[in-house]
Amino acid sequence: MELRARITTAMKQAMRDKAVDRLSTVRLINAAIKDRDIAVRAEGNDDGVGDAEVLAILGKMVKQRRESAKIYEEGGRLDLAERELSEIEVIEEFLPKKLSDDEVQAAVDAAVAEVGADSIRDMGRVMAVLKGKYTGQMDFAAVGPMVKTRLSAS
Repeated sequence: MELRARITTAMKQAMRDKAVDRLSTVRLINAAIKDRDIAVRAEGNDDGVGDAEVLAILGKMVKQRRESAKIYEEGGRLDLAERELSEIEVIEEFLPKKLSDDEVQAAVDAAVAEVGADSIRDMGRVMAVLKGKYTGQMDFAAVGPMVKTRLSAS
């Protein structure tokens, strides 16, 4: 649970630094993780969520904020859009480094080979492998069409 420790440390540091906006965002992260912990405990898992699930939560938070920022910009509320973008920066500090286009292509090729995919019907299995290994490291909305193109060419 190294990721949780980093988040807790960041929250304590934000309190010491009196960084109100950063503290608010880190608290939102913590609350989202705890909400998911509660849901998982209700299902019988007393350990809570692991790092992979925390990464998925963080990825979802970034996606939500990107969508909100876009809507705010379209509505002329640049102040709110800037706040969403600053929250994204804080959240992304806890996500692993994004893969380059070449690394993404190599990961797609490796996942196709691992699954033994030879048609578009195998796309779900390939995406499941990618999500299992690269959560937070790639944009799956952009990877989906790449996988589809790769499997269509097969």
